[in-house]
Amino acid sequence: MDLEALRERAEIIRRIRNFFDGRNYLECDTPLLAPALIPETCLEVFETSLIPPEGSRRKAEKRWLVPSPEVWMKKLLARHGVSLYQICKCFRNGESAGRLHSPEFTMLEYYTIDAGYLDSLALPEELFDSLPERDRFPRGPFERLTMEEAFVRWAGFSLERAAAEGSAAMAEEARRLGLDPPAGLDTAALYDLVFIHAVEPHLRGDRVIALLDYPAFAPCLAKKSPGKGRAERWECYYNGIELANCYSEEDDCSVVRSYFGAEGKAKAASALVPHDVDGEYWRIFERFPRCSGVALGVDRLIMALWGVSSIDGVIPFPL
Repeated sequence: MDLEALRERAEIIRRIRNFFDGRNYLECDTPLLAPALIPETCLEVFETSLIPPEGSRRKAEKRWLVPSPEVWMKKLLARHGVSLYQICKCFRNGESAGRLHSPEFTMLEYYTIDAGYLDSLALPEELFDSLPERDRFPRGPFERLTMEEAFVRWAGFSLERAAAEGSAAMAEEARRLGLDPPAGLDTAALYDLVFIHAVEPHLRGDRVIALLDYPAFAPCLAKKSPGKGRAERWECYYNGIELANCYSEEDDCSVVRSYFGAEGKAKAASALVPHDVDGEYWRIFERFPRCSGVALGVDRLIMALWGVSSIDGVIPFPL
């Protein structure tokens, strides 16, 4: 990366900080090493060891590099109840380094107190408008589309109807689209298959698209919309690049405890790199504020702003 690009990257990160500082978000600086992580079967992590000094009676302890600062930031939210943001390095293992992925990357994560997922959709619109650009990058409101609308438009069927009918109906729709799903896939896996092959290729327009209301059967820590089978979640895409992911954060401690139990077991059974899970983490949600959280890939955002095709083009030392 040449000096001018380094300066432009630094300016973008400076403006992101100024944006959140100007809105009274508290900047955090949390550890990159953690003794336990939130279980997420959709990703793999990096393991390392905390080795005590020679002669110590303590044993070496396992530590894991954080895939996001969420595990720490939610503890601060529970303790202080203020809006927070953080820009930090995050680490995800087992992903091919390529056009959109790097095992080490820069993330912006922020939480807005007393806000739901729809309240939080205006903030990235304002943030993107405040940033410098090299190439043509869309300004103003995002195009909003529910996941149900996206499936009807591009996959040709109602996601909610197929999900209600079960995995056999979802598999039949996948076959109609020319896909060949392996036997035994559950509804969530079939949904992922159809989304990747029939919906995601259409998210390559010249506007930022916000996909709203993900199906509730996909495990995550987003609140569920009562009686609708939907999770209060959005993701935004630009030119085929997923830029950000948002939840109305789940604040029911019993739901969080159940999630940690089920996802923790699934993670232990399938993980390439198993990690510890804090069995008492759910207790912070006994007094957790209403809030929404957003995770935004800074490197991907810079890709979009600059109009480059690979994440290697915006990282000073690409892997």
